Amino acid sequence: MAGNIPLRVQGLWRRKKDCCNDIRMMKHCIILRLLTCTLALALYATGMAQGVIYSDRVYTLQVTVDDDFLSPTVVTMGKGQKVKIEFDEMSHDIRRLTYRITHCNPDWTPTTELIESDWMEGFNDVVIDNAENSINTTMLYTHYDFTIPNEQCRLKLSGNYIITVTDEDNDEKLLEARVMVVDQKTNIAMSVSSNTDIDVNKAHQQLTLELNYNDLNVTYPERQIYTIFRQNDSPHQQRTNVTPDIKNINGMAWRHNKSLIFDGGNEYRQYETLALTHPTMGLSDTGWDGHNYTATPYDAEPRPNYVFEEDTNGAFYVRNSDNIENKTTCDYMLVNYKLYADKPSDKSIIIDGQWTTHADKNKYIAKYDEQEGCYRLTLLQKQGYYAYRYLCIDSDGTTETLKSEGNFHETENQYQAYVYYKDEGGRYWQLVGYRQLDYSSRR
Repeated sequence: MAGNIPLRVQGLWRRKKDCCNDIRMMKHCIILRLLTCTLALALYATGMAQGVIYSDRVYTLQVTVDDDFLSPTVVTMGKGQKVKIEFDEMSHDIRRLTYRITHCNPDWTPTTELIESDWMEGFNDVVIDNAENSINTTMLYTHYDFTIPNEQCRLKLSGNYIITVTDEDNDEKLLEARVMVVDQKTNIAMSVSSNTDIDVNKAHQQLTLELNYNDLNVTYPERQIYTIFRQNDSPHQQRTNVTPDIKNINGMAWRHNKSLIFDGGNEYRQYETLALTHPTMGLSDTGWDGHNYTATPYDAEPRPNYVFEEDTNGAFYVRNSDNIENKTTCDYMLVNYKLYADKPSDKSIIIDGQWTTHADKNKYIAKYDEQEGCYRLTLLQKQGYYAYRYLCIDSDGTTETLKSEGNFHETENQYQAYVYYKDEGGRYWQLVGYRQLDYSSRR
């Protein structure tokens, strides 16, 4: 039954079967809060790891390299790796969908000094041929997928790429997938410690890095080197172009750098919707509301103490209990989330995972229920395994760990380092370094 499911997740499944007195002032406060939340969500939505869904007709966007759903979408040049982009369009109509590839800067804006033939062999605006209707599902959908490289196109340069999928029938932009191609020209040494410059073995983890240029010609590092450091490959735990503590002709280093201190956070919550008629791991209930199947994860209670729980740092994997033709036999369910809190926060509370890819982040905001003393959110999701967490958003768009979720130095996290390089007078940013490190206080 577990067939092609990675061993790490098979093991996880086996172990977890189971105030304002004046009215005008009040109106002003409400409007100000709405504007603040809107701005925060707009800033929050600017960073997506796998991609962005723009159409309400599209669900379950997943971008993987060699079918590895646990790793960032990074392709190493010369290794023959394949990127797979797949998603569902919520109808049984086979539509004429095409994809276009664009080379981008590190901030995902298009590279303007290159022409298409500089970075791609073949041609753009390719029709997606692989389309399959769902089978015996209450909610009809068509599953689309394609891989790169293929007979129509092959990427030639390192760097960031956006793959835009468009419905040619109405010229609607449906989604963007994001992929990074690395040409490993640098060496990156990286370590993580809970002995940080603000606390010791309490709530934080600190990165230490050393970058060796090797044969790169770096004369002006401040304009030739661009760095991104992430926790769990999340753009919401990201540090960009942090000033190094050491610079010399051979490279740069970050040591005791307070800008590279991250919240430890907590292990991701998780559940599986493997069956339509009975609860599986992490669920308290499943049902039928007359229109849709429903699922309810365990209530999210405050977590004052750290308890180790193996997770996948926000990943998701589509499957059901039969594990046969998962992409087309899995149904969609309304998933009802509940997060307990004594009182509403003055910040937006949002659910987050690699699967929360819609451009409209309002879809992921939990609303406070005064009567029950909890936040509630209902989302339509495909059957499978999901890891998630709750975050709060500041007015400037930055996110932070909810106090009730817990913040611990022991939490197992992954850290990624991306290093971009531009020749002096060069026309594009190359991705010349990538490194991932798994942190665990238990090892």
